[in-house]
Amino acid sequence: MMLPKFSIFILLAIFGLSFFGTFFYATDAYSLNSSYILSSPSFEYPFGTDRLGRDILSRIIEGGKISLIIGVGSAFIASFIGLLLGSIAGYYRGIVDKSFVVLVDLFLTFPTFFLLLALVSYVNASALVLILIISLTGWMTTARLIRSESFKITQQPYIKILTIAKVSKLKILFKYYAPILAPIYFVSFTFGVGGAILAESGLSFLGLGIVAPEISWGTILSGGKDVVEIAWWVSFFPGLMIFLVTFSLINISNYLQHITSKKQIQINKKEK
Repeated sequence: MMLPKFSIFILLAIFGLSFFGTFFYATDAYSLNSSYILSSPSFEYPFGTDRLGRDILSRIIEGGKISLIIGVGSAFIASFIGLLLGSIAGYYRGIVDKSFVVLVDLFLTFPTFFLLLALVSYVNASALVLILIISLTGWMTTARLIRSESFKITQQPYIKILTIAKVSKLKILFKYYAPILAPIYFVSFTFGVGGAILAESGLSFLGLGIVAPEISWGTILSGGKDVVEIAWWVSFFPGLMIFLVTFSLINISNYLQHITSKKQIQINKKEK
């Protein structure tokens, strides 16, 4: 239990630093200082400076907003699409389910990251564009999990009784399916946030992500790749932030999966 609590604390600290850090550390993220080019971490510059003399800590605070917004926004939309399509396919079945399978297989035909690269190469990347593109390429896993669970729910006697009684299909989906599928949604969401941040960082590292003057952890990381041998701190600290967020989310996801599994076991015992 300690590890999930510690992970939540880390996430809250990073979110707090990113969105409220400027109140306590007011150094301009875009200010150039030719006297402190590639300055190592010190009391004046806790995370050092980059090759233009810009403060790394202030840039990490500024870039964290973009990275976290992209991560949370993409994961929310992708998980919601997966929940919607998966539950509909599992409930209606028949031609709806067959169409769903074809659609998922079509998306899974292309490796996700290469599909991202292909889509980003045709548009000017911004936070909103990246949220939409990452969402559209990341909903399939959630949808398949939701569809599988929806099949099980559809077989339950009370669902068949409600269907025979001609209860509204929307009411059945929202009142009876949604509470059972919610844990899967939240697990997928936490995994999705980490995956979206990594995707944005990878694109920015390749020069296809966030465009200047906007900053993300990925762009800071990319800016340090040419000086990593003489200024390790330029890449280390944004990489550390990405690692901490992803690692914490994985721990929280594992904990949520553990709780969901225990509840499912209890439900199965009651049914027997």
